[in-house]
Amino acid sequence: MSILNTIRALLTSGKGIAVGLPDADSMRDPLKLFDAWFEGSKNSGLLLPESMMLATATNDGKPSSRMVLLKSFDEQGFVFYTNYGSRKASELDSNPFASLLFHWPILQRQVRVEGQVERVSREESSAYFRTRSRGSQIGAWASDQSAELESRQTLESRSKDLKAKYEGREIPLPEFWGGYRLFPSQIEFWQGRPFRLHDRIVFERTDGSWKTSRLYP
Repeated sequence: MSILNTIRALLTSGKGIAVGLPDADSMRDPLKLFDAWFEGSKNSGLLLPESMMLATATNDGKPSSRMVLLKSFDEQGFVFYTNYGSRKASELDSNPFASLLFHWPILQRQVRVEGQVERVSREESSAYFRTRSRGSQIGAWASDQSAELESRQTLESRSKDLKAKYEGREIPLPEFWGGYRLFPSQIEFWQGRPFRLHDRIVFERTDGSWKTSRLYP
């Protein structure tokens, strides 16, 4: 963590205890609240505030979770990218319901998002892929994500060969790589407060609008 980020972290540590959430009936747009919280997390000194836990499940209900990075969000949902041959992709394609969890401990805040998931268009995946560093583009091609790997040397050899193959050329988007968008049906905001009397506001999408309510901590 840089000196600047360390200072930000010290200044914002525990801020959530002092500032709670307003009454549920005064809040109508969870995306605006998420945007404000996300900007706050980026200014707090946290490393990778866009990190989120993605939880998926098989058709027979066996869950799994992992950390991924949020790349964009709007009224249509929350977008992340992965290898379509990975375990998470396999589970999402067969059971397209998932949940996300953002945890920003310095601010004592959590956001839980639940909803249905679908692949983004190839055009959208391609546009994002072009913004990635060249090394990350090579990495997408080199990894058979979630498949068994004989040795680290095998992965590094594949990466080296791909660097040579695409030297001086644009690296194309792999057919097996792209994005998913989670369309939220429920979003819960959790704000730490003194004596474990935390604030919890949940938004549930009903007939195209959001219903809000406050929950016991």
